[in-house]
Amino acid sequence: MRRSEPVLPGVWRDDTRYPQVTHVERVDRSDGETGQWPVWTPPHLVERLSSQGVGKPWSHQVTAADLARSGRDVIIATGTASGKSLAFLLPAVDAVDAGGTVLYLSPTKALCRDQLRAVTDLGVPGLRAAAYDGDTPPQERAWVREHGNYVLTNPDMLHHGILPRHGAWAGFLRRLRYVVIDEAHHYRGVFGSHVAQILRRLRRICARYRSEPVFFLASATSGSPEESAERLTGVPVTAVTEDGSPRPGMSVALVEPELTDLTGEHGAPVRRTASSQAAEMLADLVGEGVRTLVFVRSRQGAEVVALGAQRILEERGRAELAARVAAYRGGYLASDRRGLEEALRTGELLGLASTNALELGVDVSGLDAVVIAGWPGTRASLWQQAGRAGRRGDDALAVFVARDDPLDTYLVHHPEAIFGQSVERTVIDPENPHILGPHLCAAAQELPVTEEDFALFGDTTEERLAELVARKLLRRRPRGWFWTSSERASDLADIRGSGGAPVQIVDVGSGQLLGEIDEAAAHGTVHPGAVYLHRGESYLVEDLDLEEGVALVRAAEPPYSTWARDTTDIAVRSVLRTEEWESGATVHFGEVEVVRQVVGFLKRDVRTGTVLGEQQLDLPRRTLRTRAVWWTLSPAGEERLRKGDVGLLGAAHAAEHAAIGMLPLLATCDRWDIGGVSTSLHMDTGRPTVFVYDGYEGGAGFAERGFSAAREWLGATRAAIGDCECEQGCPSCIQSPKCGTGNEPLSKAGALRLLDEVLG
Repeated sequence: MRRSEPVLPGVWRDDTRYPQVTHVERVDRSDGETGQWPVWTPPHLVERLSSQGVGKPWSHQVTAADLARSGRDVIIATGTASGKSLAFLLPAVDAVDAGGTVLYLSPTKALCRDQLRAVTDLGVPGLRAAAYDGDTPPQERAWVREHGNYVLTNPDMLHHGILPRHGAWAGFLRRLRYVVIDEAHHYRGVFGSHVAQILRRLRRICARYRSEPVFFLASATSGSPEESAERLTGVPVTAVTEDGSPRPGMSVALVEPELTDLTGEHGAPVRRTASSQAAEMLADLVGEGVRTLVFVRSRQGAEVVALGAQRILEERGRAELAARVAAYRGGYLASDRRGLEEALRTGELLGLASTNALELGVDVSGLDAVVIAGWPGTRASLWQQAGRAGRRGDDALAVFVARDDPLDTYLVHHPEAIFGQSVERTVIDPENPHILGPHLCAAAQELPVTEEDFALFGDTTEERLAELVARKLLRRRPRGWFWTSSERASDLADIRGSGGAPVQIVDVGSGQLLGEIDEAAAHGTVHPGAVYLHRGESYLVEDLDLEEGVALVRAAEPPYSTWARDTTDIAVRSVLRTEEWESGATVHFGEVEVVRQVVGFLKRDVRTGTVLGEQQLDLPRRTLRTRAVWWTLSPAGEERLRKGDVGLLGAAHAAEHAAIGMLPLLATCDRWDIGGVSTSLHMDTGRPTVFVYDGYEGGAGFAERGFSAAREWLGATRAAIGDCECEQGCPSCIQSPKCGTGNEPLSKAGALRLLDEVLG
């Protein structure tokens, strides 16, 4: 274990307390570089900032603000808490003073409300800031449209509420000078592709009102920020990446939870869970008065970590501290979220376990430590989450706790894959036909689509329009393409990629609405018999009514958790690209059709993970038309493996699991964004084949990235399996937490042989 001189809370200065630490990296403090206020900065803004302790701007703030003020579209891609908000506030206030308006977009309502609070607290004369989102009361919306000059919203409301009613926003749009896109790195995959088309529709509507706003994007550090921003907005963008802000010192620890004495499926060793490890660390840090935020990968995980930390503190006789620990996640009611955010800001809460809902720029200043339970999907997200700590300027602690997962295990033993590496490029595909088509319909309802719009929406626009006409969604007329229905065209686009309307979760005992979940996830999460956790309480699902969009649950405390099982079939629809390697293996990229069905669920002991039983389910099949990367063995390679008594199905299945786990190393996704199928003989290839597909209709760009970097990807997959200390295979290498067949059959040795044949 390599260490520098970390500044750590007391419990962390004891090496024997956490022997699971594999590496500690020291990120040095930097003093920062100031600049001068631009000469055009409104004096009353400088005065208000000065009253809040802001004496001078940082150099990158001045550079970005000057670029935007000169009419250049700009992206500022600097570290967490580097003051990106001030950079776009300078030209925004200048524009408002001149009679213009500003539209601010954030990916979440929480960040939108946080920004509104900050702007309101600043008290800039003449700046009428207002939120316009799903939480805005109807009686306030008319005031915002008519009087707001700094309107804060999200892509969902822009898509459903503003663009379709652009006539009601005519005055605002006519004077629009800036469109601020905050946390721009969050717009990736399907969501980012939808937002890219929404922004193109916004540009089109603005042109109708003779305005051409400047785009000002704020992002965490990212690979090729100009390219990502241009892909998102459709306009050339200048990047500002030199960070002039001061940075606190930070110690970043990598932790691999220890192996337990228990054995899991097929005798595999069981490692302590990341959530259990994180709960203990949260309790330790809160016990020392260290204000701590824990990021976990799922809503259920947030509940488990908070509950575990509370229980540990109570067992230690610190009940008063247990009451200062809570969970925060999507699905909570708006009032609950606001209360938790405020309690964290004021210090009423010392510890909070959250999903990535708090990864974004919500002001949670005053945190001393961040614990990240499980790889957050990208290096960009890792540093964004770690940057939540140290916002008072003090040295901070960030801890990455590995899940029992191939990528997590690989990273804690290969710190060079995290530190000193550039962050990933954002992957989006705005011309995905399943994304472009609905937005062309929405655009046609807003204003008839004309040939002049082809360059705006992309090269395949004319082809998509012809398809929409054939489906009778649009009508071709001499003046362009028109929407044919009285329904809202915006409803055709599911911009969050959720796969359906949300399912409401209702406690039948009290009648209380606990939260909601998207329809696609409901099949595997709130099916009949599932154990559902909410704010530290467990519930059993009594019924799931997909037609009505309701899951009925009842409070219960079963001694088991549940895990859905499903079946998956895949068929090749078209091959778009092919590459043959010297080994004789062939790698393909193309369009596929995936049919999945949740057929049952396992009950697992909450302490050991041991399977206690299985129950069958009868849920409808779901068909997904998407894109995939797949590879096949050469006939000679297949023959060599067969002669070596390698079970091809177990080998391919194990290689599939590990490859899915490792793709996030190269693409801006996590393993839940992608799926896989493996077979010893596929009907379309005639050979043993491993598929990895995008888990979104039409694709999301992840499989294509896997194809482009296939050698590096499969090489890292082979290394992850080979480096694992287990003998037969375990969750750290080849077992998958989302396997629909219960991780059967799997062969670790076979996967190594198979990948050796593929890689040559």
